[in-house]
Amino acid sequence: MMAMAGANIIKIEAKGGENLRRRGVVGGAALPFAMLNSNKTFATLNLKTERGRELLRAMVKRGDVLVENFAPGAMERLGVGYDKLRKVNPRLIYGSGSGYGRSGPNKNYPAMDLTVQAMAGIMHVTGFPDRPPVKAGPAVCDFFGGVHLYGAIMTALYEREKTGVGRLVEVSMQEAVYASLSSNLGLHYGSGNSVPARTGNRHGGMAEAPYNVYPTKDGYIAIICVSEIHWKSLLGVMQRLDLLTDPRFADLKSRVEHVDAIDELVGAFTAGFEKQDLFDLLMRNRVPCAPVRDLDEVVNDKHMHARRALEWVEHPMYGRVCLPNTPMRFDGVEPMQIKPSGELGCDNRAVYGDWLGLSETELQQLVDEEVI
Repeated sequence: MMAMAGANIIKIEAKGGENLRRRGVVGGAALPFAMLNSNKTFATLNLKTERGRELLRAMVKRGDVLVENFAPGAMERLGVGYDKLRKVNPRLIYGSGSGYGRSGPNKNYPAMDLTVQAMAGIMHVTGFPDRPPVKAGPAVCDFFGGVHLYGAIMTALYEREKTGVGRLVEVSMQEAVYASLSSNLGLHYGSGNSVPARTGNRHGGMAEAPYNVYPTKDGYIAIICVSEIHWKSLLGVMQRLDLLTDPRFADLKSRVEHVDAIDELVGAFTAGFEKQDLFDLLMRNRVPCAPVRDLDEVVNDKHMHARRALEWVEHPMYGRVCLPNTPMRFDGVEPMQIKPSGELGCDNRAVYGDWLGLSETELQQLVDEEVI
């Protein structure tokens, strides 16, 4: 996010590269690295050597922000934690991302998206009530954590403009996703703090109806009615305005109480249409809905490509790939041109030679000593 907003980002990797690079040997697993590393500079550095730590301190002295997501305490054990680095550069913003935070009894728990989803309650509320819990399809904890860390860093940079002094900021993945459970927690609270069953594709708080994914001849369509006008419009499309006087559906509370009947009625109607035809019909009548699209349809979304949110790029390592641009837009400024991610350590000479000013002899010595 910072790179696509125009910041000069140096990605520092250890020998062998970060995990996403190593996954590249498995099918298309290299694509996530390309998606998340556009417009960066790539350097390698062995922080387990004193010379490597010296080089990091030299970069910190010239930089604005350092972002790390090691386990809590790892940077301190290496001698390059915030307390040491702020002495090198008092203006440094030190951004730390972790699963459970830098303090508290759970701080040392291993944290991957899967494990945080389990700990955070996301798995428990995902899926159908008669089946085991499942993880959310996308890596929600990883991304919620990253987006919140971006917000914390930008807030600290603004503060630094006022005070001239940097700050450590941290984001816990578990804490970042908690608010997204608000509907589910509403159901928990409303049921006397009992543990509610999973709701499948129904509303997580069982506070909306209709709210579900319904069958069509060639797939599925998601429909939600959040107002009485939407409900009346849907009944009009279904040619069932007679149901407006049915006491089971008189208001939201009644509809939620009779959600099975609602879903049976709506599902029987939607099953008679192709999903695109039904989507067009419902949209003309202002019923909130969307066809359930597969990933190939999303990758080739004309709307996303028209806005340059997605762009086809000839990647030097992976061939023709579809990469995301920034979702943040600034009036009067075009999105950045995408510069594809590079090979491991491809910019070492530019970082350590051009930027830090090391000579050719010193660069070769760093290679020989396996510092880079």
